[in-house]
Amino acid sequence: MHFVEVILPLSLAKTFTYRVSEAEFHYIKKGMRVAVPFGKSKIYTALVIEIHQNEPTLYEAKEIHQILDEKPIVTEIQIAHWQWIASYYMCAIGDVYRGAMPSALLLESETIISQKQDLFVDESLLSDDEYLVYQALQQQSSLKVQDIIAILNKKNIFPVIQKLIDKNILVLQEEISESYKPKLVRYVRLHSKYDSNAGLGELLETLKSANKQKEIVLTYFQLSATEKKPITVKKLVEATHSSSAIIKALIEKEIFEDYFLQEDRVNFNGKIREEQLQLSQAQQTAFEEIKDSYTQKEVCLLHGVTSSGKTEIYIKLIEEYLETGKQILYLLPEIALTTQLVGRLRTYFGNKVAVFHSKYNNNERIEVWNQVLVNSEKAQVVIGARSALFLPFHNLGFIIVDEEHEQTFKQVDPAPRYHARDAAVVLAHSHKAKVLLGSATPSIETYFNAKSEKYGLVEISKRFGNVMMPSIELVDLKDKYFRKKMTGHFSDVLIEEINIALSLGEQVILFQNRRGYSPIIECITCGNVPQCQQCDVSLTYHKHKNQLRCHYCGYTMAKPTHCHSCSSVDLTTKGFGTEQIEQELISIFPNSKTGRMDQDTTRGKFGFEKIIDSFKNREIDILVGTQMLAKGLDFDNVSLVGIMNADNMLYHPDFRAFERSFQMMTQVAGRAGRSEKQGKVIIQTYNPNHNTIQQVTNNDYLGMYKEQLYDRQIYKYPPYFRIIKLTLKQRDFDKLKEGAMWLYQVMSQNLTMPVLGPEEPAINRIRNEYIRTIIIKIPQNVSVVSTKKTIQKILNSFEAVAQYRAIKVTLNVDFY
Repeated sequence: MHFVEVILPLSLAKTFTYRVSEAEFHYIKKGMRVAVPFGKSKIYTALVIEIHQNEPTLYEAKEIHQILDEKPIVTEIQIAHWQWIASYYMCAIGDVYRGAMPSALLLESETIISQKQDLFVDESLLSDDEYLVYQALQQQSSLKVQDIIAILNKKNIFPVIQKLIDKNILVLQEEISESYKPKLVRYVRLHSKYDSNAGLGELLETLKSANKQKEIVLTYFQLSATEKKPITVKKLVEATHSSSAIIKALIEKEIFEDYFLQEDRVNFNGKIREEQLQLSQAQQTAFEEIKDSYTQKEVCLLHGVTSSGKTEIYIKLIEEYLETGKQILYLLPEIALTTQLVGRLRTYFGNKVAVFHSKYNNNERIEVWNQVLVNSEKAQVVIGARSALFLPFHNLGFIIVDEEHEQTFKQVDPAPRYHARDAAVVLAHSHKAKVLLGSATPSIETYFNAKSEKYGLVEISKRFGNVMMPSIELVDLKDKYFRKKMTGHFSDVLIEEINIALSLGEQVILFQNRRGYSPIIECITCGNVPQCQQCDVSLTYHKHKNQLRCHYCGYTMAKPTHCHSCSSVDLTTKGFGTEQIEQELISIFPNSKTGRMDQDTTRGKFGFEKIIDSFKNREIDILVGTQMLAKGLDFDNVSLVGIMNADNMLYHPDFRAFERSFQMMTQVAGRAGRSEKQGKVIIQTYNPNHNTIQQVTNNDYLGMYKEQLYDRQIYKYPPYFRIIKLTLKQRDFDKLKEGAMWLYQVMSQNLTMPVLGPEEPAINRIRNEYIRTIIIKIPQNVSVVSTKKTIQKILNSFEAVAQYRAIKVTLNVDFY
C-alpha cells in the first residue's frame, strides 16, 4: 500500500491521505501538485508534502485522480515555512497554501472556464479532447469543470485544460477582469514624396495660403532638427498650441503620415549603468557597519532619516550578494512603491529584476514563480509586496524589508494573517540568509529588539548630499477659525506657502487620510445621518459619482435630495476627504493642475504609474492623497508638504495611535525638499502642543520611543506582552453575546494572564454580522506555544457546543 499526504486549498487544519499506485509512488516527489477527489463530487488541486506507507485508521483513503506536475513546483523549505506560518499565526495550513499559490495553479471543480476573445485558433493543432472542449465553447460562453467532465466523459480533464491554457486559448474566470491592451503612441512624419529639396519647395507652395498649417510644418522641422528622434502628435500639438484637428487635415492632404509605435510597460530597455555607485561618507560608514553586524547577527536595522539614501546602500549590498550567486528578495509595503523602485533597480541590474504583486495577472505571476523556481537569471532580485514572501526560492541570500514599520505588511483578511516582516526573518533563518530592515521611523518592537541587542542597529542622521531636514511649521486651527483666516479647509499660512511654491515652479503634496468628499451628510432640521443598511457606520459622500457609499461593505445609494426621516431639504456635509480638498484647490488655485491619489483613483493595473509618472513629469502641480503618499516615494521637485488635519490620526482608539501618527507625519514630511533646497512642512492641527506633534516637529524619534515604551510597560502592551485577538461574528445579537461570554469565562479560568473582553468594537456590525472581540495578553516569561495550544483546545470545545457552532471565530496573532 502506498500513500501520499496532501494539503488541500481549503480552510482545513488537517492534511489528508490519498492512495497511489506503486509506479506513482516512485514518481511523485514532495512539492508536486495532484488532482484529488474531495467530498462527494468536488475535485481540488492538492500539494504533496509527504510520501509514506502508513494507512489512515479513521477513513478509507481515496485514490488520486492524477499527477499535475513533472517536477516539484514548491520547495521543501517553503513547505516548512508555510507550516510555521500556520502554527504561529494559528490558521489552517490550507489557508496558507491557497494564499501562497498563484490562483491559476489551483484549478478546482468550481472554476469557470471561457475562451479568449477574438483569437484565431488553428483547429488542426488540437488533440481530439481539446477540440471537443473548444467546440463546446463555440456554443456557450463559459463552462464549469463539471461540464467538461461530462463532455469528455472522463475524470481527469485537468491536463486537457492546462494544455489549452498553455496554448493561450482558454482563460480562467478570475483573469478576465483586466484585459491587457498594448500601449500605442501616435507619431507623425513628413510624407515620403517631400523628401527631396524640390519636394520641399513644392510643399511650401502648396501651403502658401494656409498659415496655421504652414506654422505646424515649420515647427515640425525645428523639433526634428533639435530632438533627433521621432515626434509624437501630442508633442507637436503642444509645441504649436494648435489642435489635433489641424494635424488631421495635414494628414488628409498627404503632407504628414501618422504611424503608431508600441511601448512596453513592464519591459526594460536601456543601458545598465556601467559606472559604480558612489556612496557618500555617511552611507559608506553605514554600509561597513551593516556588514560588520552580519558577522554576529542575522538581522540588522538600518535607521536612517527620510532621504538619507537608504536605497543606495541596499543596491550596494544587493551587488555583493549577486556576486555570490544568491537570490535577493526586496519587500515593500505598497504596490505604488514597487513601480517607482523597479525603475531605479533596473538601471543597475538590468533584467535580473523580477516583480511580483497582486496587480499582476495570473500569467505574469506564474512566469515569475517559475523563474524563481529554476533560479533563472531573470529573477535574481525579486521586488514585491508581502505575497512575494511565498515564492519558491532556491538559495535565498538576502532579504530587505523596506519601510518595515508599515502596517500594510500585516495581512488582515483573509487568513493567513501573517506579518511579512516577521515571516521574512523566519524564512531567512531557514535559508541561512541575512535580513536588513530599513526605516526612518522603525516600529517600536523592532527598535526594542535592536536596542536589546537581538538585532544589529545602524543609524544615519543626515540626509544625502547634506540636504537640510525640512522645516516644520504648526498652524493652530482653533485660532485660525476664530480669527476667520480660513478659506475652506486651508489656513492663510498654507495658501500663502502654496502660492510661493507654485510661483517658483515647485510642486506641492497635501495629505488627508480620508477618501471621498465628506464622511457624513447630516440633516440640519432633525439631525438624521444616512447609515449603511448592513454595517454600523455612516455613509461617506463621494461627489464625482454623486453617491453615498459604505467603505466597509461597498453598499451604495444615490445622494438624497431630502432627508429620509423628516423630508427636509436642508442637508449639510460634515468633515472632509481628499475629494473635497481637490474641489477646494480648483477654486482657490484655478491656474494650477491638481491630482488625487487614493483608492478611488488608483483602481486598475496601471493606476499608480499614471499618477506617479504625471507627477514626476511635472504635469501635476499639487497632489492630494491618502497614506499611499506617505511611503518612500521620491520626487525631487517637491518643496512643500501640507498635512490638512493632524488630529484625526492621533485620536484613534488604538494603542499604537501615537506611534502611527508620528510615523505617518514624519514620512509625509520626508517627501519635502529632497534636492538642494530645504523643504517646508505645514501641519494644521487643533492641538499644536500635543506631545506627538511636538516630537514630529523636532524630529525626535527617541523621545517618542521612550515615551511610548513607558506607556506600553504600564498598560501591558507589546514589546513587553504578546497579544492575540479573537474576533467573533454572528448575525444573531443574543447568541453572539452568550457565546462570547462563554468563551471569555473559559479562557480566563484556564489562562493565567490578562484576558480582556468580550468587547463591542467601535464598529460593531459589518455586513449584517455583529462583532465581539476578546484580547489575550501573553507576558514575556510565559511560553507562547503552550498558551496557543490551550487556546486551540478551548476553541475546539467551543465548536463542539451545538448552539455556538454558527459563530465564526477568527484569530489574529500580533494583530498590530
